[in-house]
Amino acid sequence: MTIETIHRIDDEMCRSFQAPLELIGKRWSSAILLALSLGATRFSEVLAGVDGLSDRLLAARLRELESAGLVDRQVIATTPVQVRYALTPRGADLMASLQPITAWSQRWN
Repeated sequence: MTIETIHRIDDEMCRSFQAPLELIGKRWSSAILLALSLGATRFSEVLAGVDGLSDRLLAARLRELESAGLVDRQVIATTPVQVRYALTPRGADLMASLQPITAWSQRWN
């Protein structure tokens, strides 16, 4: 593959993907998304699935990911109240788009 065969990325395109890249590049964000994509739905399951993550930081990252439309938070009115998290279609699409980057990092790191 040569540089001529690669689609050129202009400034506008670069700006449009900068914010999502910064969000998933924040510490723990990708690991949280991965835990959700592997089936974790409860706060405690996500926390257990991401070694070294504090509950305070998990809560903050989940709020950011929810605000970005990548994670859905569902409150279930039971006693006690249950909260479940899931990837939105947008979040699942993002995880799928990270596959080539993951393959690249495995090849070159």
